[in-house]
Amino acid sequence: MDLLMPGLGLFTISFVIFIIVFLILKKFAWKPILSTLKEREDSISESIATAERVKEEMAQMKAEHEHVLAEAKAERSAILKEAKDAKEQIIREAKEQAQAQAKKIIAEAAVAIENQKMAALTDVKNQVGALVIEVSEKVLRKELSDKANQEAYIKQLAGEIKMN
Repeated sequence: MDLLMPGLGLFTISFVIFIIVFLILKKFAWKPILSTLKEREDSISESIATAERVKEEMAQMKAEHEHVLAEAKAERSAILKEAKDAKEQIIREAKEQAQAQAKKIIAEAAVAIENQKMAALTDVKNQVGALVIEVSEKVLRKELSDKANQEAYIKQLAGEIKMN
């Protein structure tokens, strides 16, 4: 049992050595170790705070990015709508111009047709009139070739005029 029970001398010497080592460590090593631990704790706290700030900044940047993206999509939609409206307006104006041009061409064609019709009618009338005069002249020459026939024809015309 002697082995389990330490001797008083050994206990005292161990205790004194422990106290001396404790005092030496307290005087020379304890403060640097504690200051190093404090610095390490501060740097870890600062790193955590920096990480939190960076996390908040990233969240804010993400929100700004999403906002800018939403604005860009809205602007894109507005530009596409404006382009579509412009296209429809151009098509509508082109149709209106085409219709107006078609009406103008039709009106001009109708006027040209009417003018050609009137010219053709005038030409036909002139030709008919010339034919009538020519035929009448030939008929009158044949009928009035002698003087007695001419006098009889003049008396007949004069009689018809008096009756009217």
